[in-house]
Amino acid sequence: MTPLKPVGRARKVALGVAFFVLFVAAWSAATLGGFVSKTFLADPLTMLAEGWGLFAEHGFAKDVGITVWRVLGGFVLAAVLGVPLGIAMGAFKPVEAFFEPFVSFARYLPASAFIPLLILWAGIGEAQKLLVIFIGVFFQIVLMVAVTVGSTRRDLVEAAYTLGAGAHGIVRRVLLPNAAPQIAETLRLVLGWAWTYVIVAELIGASSGIGHMITDSQALLNTGQIIFGIIMIGLIGLVSDFAFKWANQRLFPWGLQ
Repeated sequence: MTPLKPVGRARKVALGVAFFVLFVAAWSAATLGGFVSKTFLADPLTMLAEGWGLFAEHGFAKDVGITVWRVLGGFVLAAVLGVPLGIAMGAFKPVEAFFEPFVSFARYLPASAFIPLLILWAGIGEAQKLLVIFIGVFFQIVLMVAVTVGSTRRDLVEAAYTLGAGAHGIVRRVLLPNAAPQIAETLRLVLGWAWTYVIVAELIGASSGIGHMITDSQALLNTGQIIFGIIMIGLIGLVSDFAFKWANQRLFPWGLQ
């Protein structure tokens, strides 16, 4: 292996699949071989059987749909408000000086700590869960977008000024095209964080969703259902990640390395 040497597409896929095969093999050996009690860790076959039962008998597809809707709702709301603010902070230093101290402070506040207040303010309905996700990702989006826009090469900006561009022209024709691929990549990464926060929101005061199912399964010591719920989150997240990456490559081909 050579440091930083690219790996071919076929080999990359093969290596990625190989890890999952080895992981499942080790899991199967530990559980089916009797080294770990099934009370604490269900084996892969039991997990699949429990997952089938969730879909066939308990309407788990509805829970999955509700969780996906919550993630997209909170994430889109945060992106719609956070990206423009981040662009303004990155482009205009007075705006950055005004907002940056508070944004830097707020991004360290755990969204889960706001759940008691959000329940008081918004109840235990959908608004509370969307706000948990919003708080969890909004400030991260703002700061990361601001850093991306603010790191635009100065020679590009100076060249645009030389050609007669004004302030808004610099933002529209230089800063945004230069930062757009990285902003899209930032949103792709933050979407993964949104999945973390939706489960936190659904663990408390929820009557539906994947997190609610995991809580119920924990009370019944059904580790098969718990593991299946966790794997479902990972699979949905992986699919959304690939879809996001594909869309970014099509929308911003100039950002490809």
